[in-house]
Amino acid sequence: MCRTSRSLSCCLLVFSLLTSSFVRSTHATGEPWTPAQLESPETLAKILNDPAARQPIVFCIGPTAMIKGSIDIGPAKEDSNLVKFRHQLDHLPKDADIVIYCGCCPFAHCPNVRPAFELLNRMKFTRQKLLNLEHNLKIDWINKGYPLMPAISGR
Repeated sequence: MCRTSRSLSCCLLVFSLLTSSFVRSTHATGEPWTPAQLESPETLAKILNDPAARQPIVFCIGPTAMIKGSIDIGPAKEDSNLVKFRHQLDHLPKDADIVIYCGCCPFAHCPNVRPAFELLNRMKFTRQKLLNLEHNLKIDWINKGYPLMPAISGR
């Protein structure tokens, strides 16, 4: 009986360690997105410049929509803009390719990316990405010559 009890305890310990390890790895950053859900600016720029590529629906959830083809929602830190975003999302299939971006500042300080990404998660979207603008839109997108809205690129 002692041997069975030890075996059971050992199995529970292993299961517990594996489970806690998995939870830590998927939520290690404490962010609502996973590392796999970060889209590099270079990758998105290539997709937007390729008419044969499956085009994602790009939403600006920050102060100004500047990326070519993006839909301007406004800062997602404001409840009225989150409602606007939800209305846009209501018409999309749950497996739509969606990319959101803000670009006002680094993620650590951005008040807009988390509420928007959390909304996508709550609405059960399965193919959402966050544009990985490590510094801001100017440094990580505009200065690299990536595609802009026509009125902006003509400046």
